[in-house]
Amino acid sequence: MTRKSKKEIEFEQKIGEITEDLQRTRADFENYRKRSEIDRTVAREFGEVSIVLKLLPVIDNIERAVKYIPDELKDNSWVSGISKLAKNLEKSIEDMNLKKIDAKPGTAFNPELHEAIQFDESSSGDNEIISEEIQAGYIFNGKPIRHSMVKVARN
Repeated sequence: MTRKSKKEIEFEQKIGEITEDLQRTRADFENYRKRSEIDRTVAREFGEVSIVLKLLPVIDNIERAVKYIPDELKDNSWVSGISKLAKNLEKSIEDMNLKKIDAKPGTAFNPELHEAIQFDESSSGDNEIISEEIQAGYIFNGKPIRHSMVKVARN
């Protein structure tokens, strides 16, 4: 066996340091790449949510208009067109992965999805249920973006 010279030892140490630096740099770059991907995803989701939130009042108004059509106008062709528009809008929001929160009367009250803005004091019981939906709530990509505003009663 030959003994290594001082220059060979220094050279091997330098190679070891450079190798460690390279490994750290690769790890830092990989972490940066992952963080950047997460940041892009979050920014895209935030943009989508903000657009959807701006559309919700329009959706609410169209649904209210269809809900309160006077009986004498129900057979009118223009009113029929508006009703079809509302159905097309419903299909479009489902395609955007936007879903209405179930808040029909009789549904169990869930504070993660529903916001109680009225309470029926005359009701009694152990279970809180929805007695009326006042404003629709929506889930976007599996997360609530607007809670359903509801009237709650006990059953």
